[in-house]
Amino acid sequence: MLITRLSKTAFVAAIAFFATLVSFGNITDYGTNFAFVEHVLMMDTIFPDATITYRAIHSPVLHHIAYVFIIACETLTAILCWVGAFHMLGQISADARLFNRSKSWAIAGLALGFLVWQVGFMSIGGEWFGMWMSSTWNGIESAFRFFITIIAVLIFVAMPDEELAR
Repeated sequence: MLITRLSKTAFVAAIAFFATLVSFGNITDYGTNFAFVEHVLMMDTIFPDATITYRAIHSPVLHHIAYVFIIACETLTAILCWVGAFHMLGQISADARLFNRSKSWAIAGLALGFLVWQVGFMSIGGEWFGMWMSSTWNGIESAFRFFITIIAVLIFVAMPDEELAR
């Protein structure tokens, strides 16, 4: 069905738009979200009696490297999803084989986005650096919303499309 193909393409574009806004915000308001990364890595707002503070990173250089890496991954997510959405749009009326192949860029972008927010924020930030313990610098709920949305779109997009009714 054409509406399914259009929906998949629009959903990928929606994630591309979201990742673009996130990247743009992090680049143009570097200091605000840098403070978030800095505090998570320093683990300075987790429970005072936590025994995992040996994991803390106190080097400002490493804080900036980590933040630039996050921004780069978010930006690459946006780029891959935009390219994917345009490839899908370009093959919207093509036979099923071509349309399904056009999803590669989108799938790569969605997979990267999932990894950024699930591995980067939930696993590394949330668990390794104990972000879940911070009442001030806790991005667990936001990261969860982001990666659940992204994985839902990824599953939908990855489902094979059939031939269009002529």
